[in-house]
Amino acid sequence: MERVLLLNASCEPLQLVTARRAITLLIGERAEVVAARNDALAFRSPSTETRVPSIVRLRNYVKVPFRSTQPPVSRRAVLLRDQYRCGYCDGHADTIDHVMPRSRGGRHEWTNVIAACKRHNLQKGDRLLHEIGWELLFEPTAPSGLLWRWRHLGEIDPLWEPYLGETQFAA
Repeated sequence: MERVLLLNASCEPLQLVTARRAITLLIGERAEVVAARNDALAFRSPSTETRVPSIVRLRNYVKVPFRSTQPPVSRRAVLLRDQYRCGYCDGHADTIDHVMPRSRGGRHEWTNVIAACKRHNLQKGDRLLHEIGWELLFEPTAPSGLLWRWRHLGEIDPLWEPYLGETQFAA
């Protein structure tokens, strides 16, 4: 199912919705089309045909609860941020590792968590990098922007980029 970027009335991105939900919002006159592609799919009924837009904007402003400036740290989010690359060897990562081990006072935060392959995660254990002579290939940072959350979807519609702003990744 195709995804559509939903904007608030103020043009701030809210979320990705399914094509069916976007068409429902359009037909119910709760949203308007901001951008559409020429090759878009179409929903048809006996009396009308509606092309699936790429971006829709709500007609009325929706108050959004406060959003944290930093997204929550999770295994999936760290792997996405580091593009499934190990921070120690640049191989395929399938786990996460705390640079400063939690057993030594390290915190579970973006600047202390890195994607790692199982081999290096086990070798490092609860030791510090300088104790085993290792260095990080990159400095872990918190992702910024909205696009990082939808990176796993593959190709992002280029029409969305002006609304999503700058997105920065660690690698």
